[in-house]
Amino acid sequence: MKTIKETSDEQSGEAWPDHITEEEFVNDNSNLRKILPEDHNSELKNFIVEYVGQQVLPEDDTITVEMIVEVMAEEFPEFVWALAEENWIRGYHQALDDINNGKNLLDVNNETSS
Repeated sequence: MKTIKETSDEQSGEAWPDHITEEEFVNDNSNLRKILPEDHNSELKNFIVEYVGQQVLPEDDTITVEMIVEVMAEEFPEFVWALAEENWIRGYHQALDDINNGKNLLDVNNETSS
């Protein structure tokens, strides 16, 4: 399966809205639109790219990360769920750390201004 080099990823500079839909997130997630380079660097990655190419049959032989995620979600949902759960847990812990750090900064700021 032929792939082409990753295209440049330019930031729009626009501010994120307060709330975005799942569809807007997927459409704006540049990691999902990444085109995999021709050099796959590993036997497993090469196998996955070739397999997804045979399942999706893209017209231009280009495989994106989004295509791989879709095929994996359809054919190996347990794997995708495990990754999603781990990502959610890490994000939750990070949010708690951010809240505690923000609270500590606020406390320090309140002490110095008193």
